[in-house]
Order: sequence, then C-alpha cells, then structure tokens
Amino acid sequence: MIANEINRAQNWIEKLDFEKVSHCYERAFELIDLTVNDLKNKSFIRELLSYRELLATKYIQKFNDPRTNSGLLRVLLTLNSGSFNTARQ
Repeated sequence: MIANEINRAQNWIEKLDFEKVSHCYERAFELIDLTVNDLKNKSFIRELLSYRELLATKYIQKFNDPRTNSGLLRVLLTLNSGSFNTARQ
C-alpha cells in the first residue's frame, strides 16, 4: 500500500497537481508508521524508517520531479540498505 501511494503521487506529478502529491506522501507516512508499529523484524524496521527519512527529505524539499519520485518507488521496492544509500545521493 505504501508503494501504491508513491505510484499515485507519480500520476499527480504528471498532472501537475502538487497538492495531491503532498497528500499521497502524507498517506505514505501514515502507512509506514502503521507498518513499523506492527513489524517484529527489527532490521526491516530500521530500513523502513530510513526510507521514511528519505521520503521526508523529498517531502520537505517539495521535489515534484517524476524521476525523483520514480527513484523513491524503486528504493521502496528493493528496500535494502544499499539502495537507501544510493537514493540519498
């Protein structure tokens, strides 16, 4: 469901509706928080929280670039520490 929100944001970026992009990111934050509270795997929690930090950085900077959003989706789908470090650059 988190990936769905990031993908939905991509659609709104292409339609230039940046308010709805922000709403998608906000829903993704909520879903991440709910997921973290339910997980037992501590290493996966750490990776998911790192992703949340990356998403927060892009949210605050108001990146509305389709390539940036695609990168966010790609990192989420691969979700490992190496992909997180690559996306931050």
